[in-house]
Amino acid sequence: MGKKRFFAVMFSVLLLVAMSLASCSSSKSSSGTKDQITLDVFQFKVEFKDQFQKVAKKYQDEHPNVKINITTVGGGQDYGAALKSKFASGKEPTIYNIGGPQDVEDWKNKLADLSDTKAASKALKGSLDGVSTGGKVLGLPFNQEGYGFLYNKEVFEKAGIQPDSIKDFNSLENAVKMIDSKKKELGLKAVFALPGKEKWVTGLHLSNAFLAPEFDHNVLDAYKSKEVSFKYGDAFKKILDLQNDYSVQPTVSLDYSQQVEELFSLGKVAVIQQGNWVYGSIASIDQKFAEEKVGLLPIPVQGYKEDSVPVGIPMYWGVNSNKDKKEVKEAKKFLDWLYTSDEGKEFVLNDFKFIPAYEGYDASKITDPISKAVYQYATTGKTIGWTFMGYPTGWGENKLGVNIQKYLSKESKWDDVIKESKKSWKEDRSK
Repeated sequence: MGKKRFFAVMFSVLLLVAMSLASCSSSKSSSGTKDQITLDVFQFKVEFKDQFQKVAKKYQDEHPNVKINITTVGGGQDYGAALKSKFASGKEPTIYNIGGPQDVEDWKNKLADLSDTKAASKALKGSLDGVSTGGKVLGLPFNQEGYGFLYNKEVFEKAGIQPDSIKDFNSLENAVKMIDSKKKELGLKAVFALPGKEKWVTGLHLSNAFLAPEFDHNVLDAYKSKEVSFKYGDAFKKILDLQNDYSVQPTVSLDYSQQVEELFSLGKVAVIQQGNWVYGSIASIDQKFAEEKVGLLPIPVQGYKEDSVPVGIPMYWGVNSNKDKKEVKEAKKFLDWLYTSDEGKEFVLNDFKFIPAYEGYDASKITDPISKAVYQYATTGKTIGWTFMGYPTGWGENKLGVNIQKYLSKESKWDDVIKESKKSWKEDRSK
């Protein structure tokens, strides 16, 4: 009986120990799973996707419980349509991009309040106006960007043109004609490469230079407006025609990659309408050319400002309010780290080549020449506001952009472009 009792007791003890160890193991496993947070990022900027992956890896190394998955859709693809499909699929991202007041309205039920983030408190004055509503901040600025006419300094020098002398439409037109007359000896296919296939280049960016003035450069005014008048429509036409008439043809089939990488970066054209975001693409083809031979000219709006470039916030980061609280909290933590930590700032300036949209940065560390030129225009007040984020949803590309393509293809007249685009704006705003 004594032996039996002893073995029974020992069996009970061993069973309890085994159960305890299993419980600890289960608890540790459960805890590990519970603490692991995955942030799915769905973003549009193809120009820095590799650098962004590098940043994500750095953050993950410092935060082992966090995994960041990045999906990039852009560079000619319709990000807005892709984002809607992503949400419709049921695989909703944690962090995604929104463009301004219209996107805020469209996605307001899926946007977390970011007012409590450090990044929101450091955002430059006015940069949150387009994503703030009801006392809430629903987006954090990507960066500042500017665009205009990028030109090949070497070509201008060989053609005997002083870039500083180009301050209005007439001087720009004269320079274009001069280069065109010498294009064979300069080794050019054409003066411009107008990517008419890219509706965002014409329907959003180019149009913005001529529509922003009628909305007093205020994205909210554009968003609230029931109509668009095209007050500077004639000036718009002149710039579009100048590019199209002296461009590699056919412009309607010319895309972003051909424009930036195959033509401009290889010295086949002298001028393109683009912004500081293309620096990385140019540098990947010819670093010396990117660093030493690219300059920035204004987009002249005849009858208004002829010596300025559009500067603004291209996109904002939004956080999905449908995600659980821990995921939302970690998403905010990641964005704060990216824009306000010393380590994150280094990435923003040196790897992303961004013009910061936040306080606390040393602007002298802006490295690439295009961004420096944009920053110079901004500091001297020679800027045009970004109001295209206040256009009706899809209007810039799918209405105005499509109408411009018809014009470039000679399927319609400029008067038809204006008439149809006015009509569609009014119809969209009346819904």
